[in-house]
Amino acid sequence: MQNYSFLHRLATGLLCLCLGGSQLGVVPSQGTQMSFLSDSTTCQNRPTPNFLVVGGGGSRESNEIALEKNLLYFQRTLRTFGYNPAEAIVFFANGNDGGATIRYIDRLGQQHFKSPEIPHLRGGATGENLDRWFGEMASTASRRPLFFYFTGHGLPQSLILWGHESFTVADLSRQLDRLPRETPVVLMMAQCYSGSFADFIYQGGDRARPLSPQTRCGFFATVASRPSVGCTPLIDEADYRDYSSSFFAGLSGVTRTGQSVPSADYNGDGRVSYAEAHGFAKVDEQTMDWPISTSEAWLQNRATEADRDRIFGGAIATLLSTARPEQEYVVNSIVSQFNFDRQASLVENLSTLPESEVSDRVQAAYLMRLQMELVNIGMEAKLRAAGDAGAIATLDRLLNCESGSWQ
Repeated sequence: MQNYSFLHRLATGLLCLCLGGSQLGVVPSQGTQMSFLSDSTTCQNRPTPNFLVVGGGGSRESNEIALEKNLLYFQRTLRTFGYNPAEAIVFFANGNDGGATIRYIDRLGQQHFKSPEIPHLRGGATGENLDRWFGEMASTASRRPLFFYFTGHGLPQSLILWGHESFTVADLSRQLDRLPRETPVVLMMAQCYSGSFADFIYQGGDRARPLSPQTRCGFFATVASRPSVGCTPLIDEADYRDYSSSFFAGLSGVTRTGQSVPSADYNGDGRVSYAEAHGFAKVDEQTMDWPISTSEAWLQNRATEADRDRIFGGAIATLLSTARPEQEYVVNSIVSQFNFDRQASLVENLSTLPESEVSDRVQAAYLMRLQMELVNIGMEAKLRAAGDAGAIATLDRLLNCESGSWQ
């Protein structure tokens, strides 16, 4: 029972869990007022998604170089898919004012500050710029999909913009409400407490209200109750271990240092979905993060203590019989990592695991990711077996959104 108690301690945190097109023109000179939008374009005969990218810290002391490098990696990922990075709207920290606001530590251990060097940077990561961009998007009545990537710092229920300005889940929901209902939205967020933004699927970002009529889903570095990793002032990207690195490597098949990785096309349909990239990240990211998606947060929030006891007490192999391919990949990878027996339950496997093996926070995080994945699988099976048409429709709507792709 000692190891089951450890599992129960891990579970405690979870009980509290809470694409459309534009093309950029020339970057405007300082002080010039210019629309963020222009004529829509196509890329290789595909509609160009609307990519909105926001990053940076709230001040130069928290504006680490890794955040700038994340945006540069995002732009390289766009090129991998054949998109023009100039077609993504990028707001970062202080923007184009020339201020030396990016903190980094050189190889001699000395701290420095430099100006942003991001191609096609449109301006600062401010609420004013976001409000203006959403207003211009609303005026075009574009129904093309929106992919919104944020890399920076966060607090529960909010992310931090330049000048320590707070942008909450409710703020994001209100901005998205300005767009046509037919505009699907996908978030990818890598900040502390990012999982709190899973509530943006509800009207007003309030879980007590109905789902928004707009199709929304997202992927988050960690759950609503926990900090995340990745905001480092170190300059060597080969040492970066974070959700952005793993998610975009899984999505594109290319790491931030240009190395190829095994395909995350786990269902063999010839494309890598967001959900598959998310599954890749759960195994690839060697950190304390607990990645989660909107559908997973929705399922986790429905799980009772009795549900968890049942799921953790059942044979892992039996649970896998209803798993999707990306879920099967996550479970099998972590089970193999700990040499667990798939014919036994998680509780039984943990009873054979020395406490010393989970004293490391990264190892403990992998065990939590395994637990979360089993709950995701078990709760979906329970929901479908119960035949609640409304709940099944909600889940399918989230899963369909999460199965989207840039391909």
